[in-house]
Amino acid sequence: MRIDIITLFPEMCDTVLNESVIGRARKKGIMELVCHQLRDYAFDKHRRVDDSTYGGGMGMLMKAEPIALCFEDICRQIGKKPHFIYLSPKGRVVTQEKVRKLAEYENLCLLCGHYEGVDQRVLDTFVDEEISIGDYVLTGGELPALVLTDSICRMIPGVLSDDLCFEEESHYNGLLEYPQYTKPAEWRGMSVPEVLLSGHHANIEKWRRETSLEETARLRPDMLRNAQLDDKDIRFLREKGIIKQ
Repeated sequence: MRIDIITLFPEMCDTVLNESVIGRARKKGIMELVCHQLRDYAFDKHRRVDDSTYGGGMGMLMKAEPIALCFEDICRQIGKKPHFIYLSPKGRVVTQEKVRKLAEYENLCLLCGHYEGVDQRVLDTFVDEEISIGDYVLTGGELPALVLTDSICRMIPGVLSDDLCFEEESHYNGLLEYPQYTKPAEWRGMSVPEVLLSGHHANIEKWRRETSLEETARLRPDMLRNAQLDDKDIRFLREKGIIKQ
């Protein structure tokens, strides 16, 4: 997979993407992450990428031409049009299911907005979809782009040590993850649940599933309503009084 990021701060993005799990996978060539300086495509002497808005109003707007030139250059580099995403507070809030679908693309391009956003004609002409990482506003699109890139890249085979690293975690299967513990078995008067020390794998899996159901019901009941539940799950939730008979 290749992800191109159009940004005013490529050094900021590279600094984050060169670290930790994603950085190691990037160095191994498991995926290609390319950050483009948008000002390189602004050809006035001040390399301006913004201007005032028609109709008046506060703030500046990112101009269409530099974005178009940068995106067209990316298309030439890879020989095709990548799936183009604009990180925007107006976009649909990303979910783990959406991340899974995006991880299936061979090429993605992320546009980081600034100021009051970008000229609508860019969105109408090039952008395939707008995505938000939450119902709040940030000073720029770099942090959302980095969040989205991280969430996508960790789904790529070889980035994590094992697929189980993400298959059993929160949101992947529609539920929140079960509680986890490490050594020592007793800490400040609190003990690890005995079932986890038993070595009985079937009982451990049963406990993990049931506590995952309880955690989801307690913290995110909205997720539980949409989760895929089998008969055992429903019976357990009824016994606990979480759902009605």
